[in-house]
Amino acid sequence: MKADIHPQYHLIKVVMTDGTEYMTRSTYGKEGDTLNLDIDPKTHPAWTGGSQQLLDRGGRLSRFTSRFGSIGARK
Repeated sequence: MKADIHPQYHLIKVVMTDGTEYMTRSTYGKEGDTLNLDIDPKTHPAWTGGSQQLLDRGGRLSRFTSRFGSIGARK
């Protein structure tokens, strides 16, 4: 393995949007730096189950539903 090609891996402090903090190892910044998150798993809709709208552009969604709607779980 080549020497001096890997980034430095060290401890940093991560601050979530609600103010909670934890220490983790990362290649971000320098030893002891703080990473303030703007979006985290407690606030992002992908993790909190937020609503998302599906837009039917050009009938793609309706064509998909008509072809594959009978496959899978039923409501």
